[in-house]
Amino acid sequence: MRVSALLTSLGINSTLCVLFFTLYSVLRKQPGYYKVYIPRLLAQGSSRREGRFKFGRLIPSPGWLARAWRLSEEDILSSNGLDALVFMRSITFCLKVFAFAGVIGIFVLLPVNSMGTQLHEIDFTDIANNSLDVFTISNVNDGSERLWIHFAAVYTVTIFVCGLLFTEYKYISSKRIAFFHSSDPQPHQFTILVSNIPASSDISIGESVERFFRENHPATYLSHVVIRRTSKIRNLTHDFCLKNEAKNLYKRVTHSRAGSLQDKHTIFSEKVDLDRYEKRLEDIRQHVRLEQSDISMSKDTRAAFVSFRTRYGAAIALHLQQAVNPLHWITEEAPAPKDVYWPFFSSTFMQRWTSKLVIVVVCVLLTILFLIPVIIVQGLTNLSQLEAWFPFLKNILSKTFVSQIVTGYLPSLILQLFLKIVPPIMRFLSSIQGYISLSEIEKSACNKGIWFTVWNVFFATVFSGSVFYQLSIVLDPKSLPEKLGISVPAQASFFIAYVVTTGWTSVASELFRVIPFVGSLIAKCLGRSTDDEEDVEAPSICFHRDFPRMLFFGLLGIAYFFLAPLILPFLLVYFCMVYFIFRNQFIHVYAPKYETGGRFWPMVHDTMIFSLVLMHAIAVGIFTLKKLSWASTLVFPLPAITLLFNEYCRKRFLPVFRAYPAEVLIRKDRADWNQGLMTRFYGNLVTAYEDPAMVPISYSRNPDSLDLPLLSPVSI
Repeated sequence: MRVSALLTSLGINSTLCVLFFTLYSVLRKQPGYYKVYIPRLLAQGSSRREGRFKFGRLIPSPGWLARAWRLSEEDILSSNGLDALVFMRSITFCLKVFAFAGVIGIFVLLPVNSMGTQLHEIDFTDIANNSLDVFTISNVNDGSERLWIHFAAVYTVTIFVCGLLFTEYKYISSKRIAFFHSSDPQPHQFTILVSNIPASSDISIGESVERFFRENHPATYLSHVVIRRTSKIRNLTHDFCLKNEAKNLYKRVTHSRAGSLQDKHTIFSEKVDLDRYEKRLEDIRQHVRLEQSDISMSKDTRAAFVSFRTRYGAAIALHLQQAVNPLHWITEEAPAPKDVYWPFFSSTFMQRWTSKLVIVVVCVLLTILFLIPVIIVQGLTNLSQLEAWFPFLKNILSKTFVSQIVTGYLPSLILQLFLKIVPPIMRFLSSIQGYISLSEIEKSACNKGIWFTVWNVFFATVFSGSVFYQLSIVLDPKSLPEKLGISVPAQASFFIAYVVTTGWTSVASELFRVIPFVGSLIAKCLGRSTDDEEDVEAPSICFHRDFPRMLFFGLLGIAYFFLAPLILPFLLVYFCMVYFIFRNQFIHVYAPKYETGGRFWPMVHDTMIFSLVLMHAIAVGIFTLKKLSWASTLVFPLPAITLLFNEYCRKRFLPVFRAYPAEVLIRKDRADWNQGLMTRFYGNLVTAYEDPAMVPISYSRNPDSLDLPLLSPVSI
């Protein structure tokens, strides 16, 4: 790729970013788009519509940047939880890494690469027509002593990243403990999930649970909730959206009544609508009530949520084998009530086991299928290959601007469009994999998304690029460093353009919220009101989409910083944008649906460790190819030292993310008792894990009360 092609891509994406920023700065002040840009504030009732039009609404303003900058970590922690703080700490971690690496890369490595003549000398009089490869390590002459500068840079950045990882792991683990101490008593802290309860013909599952735990945990056992299969009623309430329909009908009932009272001329037509809506409401409620009655009388599942009087008592029951037969009375950590994924309990053990096998097969097939767009993208980056495939395009591709668009912008755009469908697919696959909580589904989808992106975007792109030049590559583990040394630098220009196209534009569209904005426009065009602020629900951040994308850019930066340091300024711009935009979104848009207590951080740590080891493997290969054998030999200890460091971090910090220590639990139990919080909490704990599908639907005709009879008479 030539410099001119990169500049074309840079110009297009910079224009899009400025456009998104400008539109956001204007539209966020328009009352008609409050539900798009400040749903969290509307849901909290902390935003009011301005009655009069003000000309200032039409002027773009950067005030949101100042508010995002002023947001402190304590503000994020108190309003969005520890998971949001971990997300922001991951961003600041990458900013620190690439600021440090950027100084080395731009002011040291880039001049060294530019002074090489292995490929050709740089023509500074016609810089736009130079290949980007002259700014990479490939342009340094074989055997040059200047390569020792790259060797020193690899060691320096490895030490810096490991030190920063240790500091962050220590900080976040301490924040996890502090967050736990500062929280009020939560049901999941006192509760475990017990499955494979032995069935008995004499007593019910509920009686069996109570007898077992009163005998074995008499001092700490409090209560239990037996889980029932509610798939049928869940299909009613979710697949057919009966509850949502009931809510909509209720709004129409109250709206019809209001209209009837205000307009006597339409009283009869409104009365007909009112009767029709109320009849439909009653049918829905009766249907759901019958299903709930059938389920309550049906056979229980062999699982229950068991609650204890203390956190320490729950921890003992969780970590001890409960029965002689290890396949009976299996215990696991209970998620928070709002975090429970209730459809999990409607599937059998065989269904869950089969689904895991199916998911493995689907992931493999998806990986293979995704090679098709990767091959297409790599064909676009190689004009000679593209002309060989499509000879009739030769005249068009000979035009400078067209070739710059095709090689500099189009490949990354196509890959980005295909990658858009990956997060929801991974989320769906994780949801049928057998996880009992939404947070576990989210973490699983994050892991799938990260490794899918690493394999299909990084490795597939790198090696498919070599296919076009060498026709085949056999992935032999022994020769992998050498092949990485050949292939990775060849794709440097593509990944620089990828950061600009996929990174900059995607995060700018996150600020503009393209899909909700388009949905709001369509609703306005169809005549549907978007001004109702009563039922606004703030969305939650899609960690399974944003974590993999951010961590992949972190991997690119670490892998390429000594190969193609030109990528570092673009990454710094990306992470600066991410930093401000997501802080803004945490203020105005996103609200947490669940809390894992910072359990996303180990995933971030592992990805960074993998990135370092990948960089070391590439360094071994590139120094071997550059005929600097001593440098490649001296790099060998680095991956071993990095993995030993990772093992130490796992031993030192990871246990805190799996379970809280006994001393922490006991101290927290005593503090809550001394503050007198437990008596009232026990009353709420008994009913905390009732299945939402069993909650009756109840709507009132009176808009000011939901407790009056549904079919009370109307006063006109």
